[in-house]
Amino acid sequence: MNAPRDKSYDDYMGQSLKDPAEAAAYIEAVMELDDPAALLVALRHVAKAHGMAEVARRADVGDKMLFKALSADGNPTLTTVHKVLHAVGLRLSVVPEHA
Repeated sequence: MNAPRDKSYDDYMGQSLKDPAEAAAYIEAVMELDDPAALLVALRHVAKAHGMAEVARRADVGDKMLFKALSADGNPTLTTVHKVLHAVGLRLSVVPEHA
C-alpha cells in the first residue's frame, strides 16, 4: 500500500500500526532480525501509534514507567512487554523456529 504523497512517513507508519495485523507483521519482521534494540524500537513505534498515555492506561502501568521501559536505554520486563502488546490488541506467541 502506498502512502499519499502529502503525508509524512511517520504519519503513515503511525496510522498503519494502529491496525493489529500490520502491527503484528511489523513486530514479527523485526523479531526476525534477532536484535533486542530493534524490537524495542518496534514496540515503541506501535505504542506511539496507539498513544503512549492510552497504552499506559490500558496496560495498567505508569506513564513514566512506560516511557522509560520503551526508551532507547530501556530494558522492559517480559511482564511489561506482555502488557503493552495486550494493550494494543496483540499477544506474544511462540512457534517452532524451523517449520
